Amino acid sequence: MNDGSAQPSAFAAWWLAIRPRTLTVSVAPVLLGHAVAWAHAGTLQWQPALVALLAALLIQSGTNLHNDVADYVRGSDKPDRLGPPRATAMGWLPPAAVQRGAWVAFALAFNFGIYLAYQGGWPIVLIGLASMLAAWAYTGGPRPIAYTPLGELFVVLFFGPVAVGGSYYLQTLSISPAALLAGAMLGLFGAAVITVNNYRDVESDARVGKRTLAVVVGRRATQWVYAAELLLPLALLPCLAVLTEKGLRMALPLLVLPSALRLLRRFRREPPGLVFNQLLVSTARLQFVYALLLALAMVV
Repeated sequence: MNDGSAQPSAFAAWWLAIRPRTLTVSVAPVLLGHAVAWAHAGTLQWQPALVALLAALLIQSGTNLHNDVADYVRGSDKPDRLGPPRATAMGWLPPAAVQRGAWVAFALAFNFGIYLAYQGGWPIVLIGLASMLAAWAYTGGPRPIAYTPLGELFVVLFFGPVAVGGSYYLQTLSISPAALLAGAMLGLFGAAVITVNNYRDVESDARVGKRTLAVVVGRRATQWVYAAELLLPLALLPCLAVLTEKGLRMALPLLVLPSALRLLRRFRREPPGLVFNQLLVSTARLQFVYALLLALAMVV
């Protein structure tokens, strides 16, 4: 099924279209934002936290479904692509059905957002609407973000300070520099996932007119971008330690350093190809582990 040679069941096709192995990229900032709030306030409202988590998962699922069909319609996803097989491009699901699935996910997220807006007021409304608009604009509209060099910046912003800061605000009705810095640090890891994807697809993206950052700056510079995305979140830990007054506990996320260095070594040495699909999943997993360790350092 994963090699695209066999017809999966309908459930498996939808499961692949949602891209479950990278959904942690949207879960991590919500967990971290609530952990920072818990550390500062000493309490946590569990119901808004769980609803925010569900809303984030739905927005990410809707984004992935929309991306699946939008890239197919634009001609950038073909059955022979290097990345994991896409349900629409492989003919496993009709484009109209996948698009409807995306809108259903966005609609459900919007309904959850009504409850979150009741809890957090107009700032949560703005964050929710901006997040859904950005999710659509990533591969939709006349100039999709994913087709420009701004993809990584978009991920740093919306999967970093916006998601972490918004989760923090939902609990405390305030914002803090520590939450924003922690968000930026986590967002860099999220951007690294996009960098792996774009580095793998430099040639095919260039052929269809996608001007990703990797296409614009080239492979050598993209290797340095990936290194910065993995190492800056670790280098900034002392700054976060000062803001949170957590001291040496903020060194806990350094446990991911050996894994980060191994990923960086593979990124530089492996020839672009199918191996980068596993590297992408490993990068998403590293981000999630970093978020868990950072959250743990906040609350202990």
